[in-house]
Amino acid sequence: MKVSRAQAEANRERILDSAAQLFRERGFDGIGLNELMQAAGLTRGGFYGHFESKDDLAAQACRRAMRDGREQWKRQPDRSLAAWVKAYLSETHRDRPGAGCGLAALAGDAARGGPALREVFGEGVGNLVAVLQEQMPAATPPERREQALAMLSTMVGALVLARAVGDGGLSRELLDAARKNLPAGG
Repeated sequence: MKVSRAQAEANRERILDSAAQLFRERGFDGIGLNELMQAAGLTRGGFYGHFESKDDLAAQACRRAMRDGREQWKRQPDRSLAAWVKAYLSETHRDRPGAGCGLAALAGDAARGGPALREVFGEGVGNLVAVLQEQMPAATPPERREQALAMLSTMVGALVLARAVGDGGLSRELLDAARKNLPAGG
């Protein structure tokens, strides 16, 4: 049975939404195509009508995860630097990787991924640095960029480590230390 162009696009969007969430939760190698397509409510047979390969899907889902993060941030009532630091370095964010930052969830996978995935990941980093740079207190654009790069590195690194350690106390310490040592984070 042939699906309409609108239905095909809706199916593709469901696959991307599911993949963006599941890849953040489990990594690119942590979920197979059958399970991914099932989560989207579709069969595996339709996958290759939408994507060239799982690597193609990974790059596009990474882009979706980055976009979702930016959109989520834009919907926040308080978009101050202090609010961002507090939310990003929270236990809630730590405990919900599927709904959280694609940078922290996918960095390890992106580092081992192909050129297309690394390019998408690099774009996501650049976009987030640009958003942070606008809020940095330094006097010159190069200084604000440097501060934004350091802040992003600290936040993502702290979140990755907080998720990776098995000790809840150490995990909270990592988040607290990063939050306290960032501009507007105290």
